[in-house]
Amino acid sequence: MKENKIREIELEKVTLSAGAVGEDLEKAAKLLGIISGMKVIKTASKKRIPDFGIRPGLEVGCKVTIRGKKAIELLKRLFASVNNQIKAKQISNEDFSFGIVEYIEIPGIEYQRDIGMRGLNVTVSFKRKGKRVELKRIKRGKIPQRQRVTKQEIINFLNKHFNINPTEGK
Repeated sequence: MKENKIREIELEKVTLSAGAVGEDLEKAAKLLGIISGMKVIKTASKKRIPDFGIRPGLEVGCKVTIRGKKAIELLKRLFASVNNQIKAKQISNEDFSFGIVEYIEIPGIEYQRDIGMRGLNVTVSFKRKGKRVELKRIKRGKIPQRQRVTKQEIINFLNKHFNINPTEGK
């Protein structure tokens, strides 16, 4: 019996992000540009948090989104920086995230004196075919729960494609 093509899981995108303000934000943006080789977008705050000195419109972070084959190659390098291990609690439905404490742990990335020591966050999103039905503007539809990617399916995908078994624990 043939496998249903609509039920296949695929990697939608890998998002690298880092939070900082001022001069540190420029360093973080440069770091993400070096790692991904793509243009970095800065994100601005929408809320006012006086205790942290944050006001609406203040740039507080940066991110870059990678898709396709380049995302898979980058993800292999990023997994190597965390010893091909992630925790099961880092996985949720439709995505998982992990952090890299120091960027020099990524294979192929050399220390940059002008950046210093920084870390970054990695978020990996999954989808099934047909997701566009939910995202399009005209004749938008709803996707049933069975069409969403579950935590167990992500664990199976990681085991099959990257040979990673998420561990339980802290």
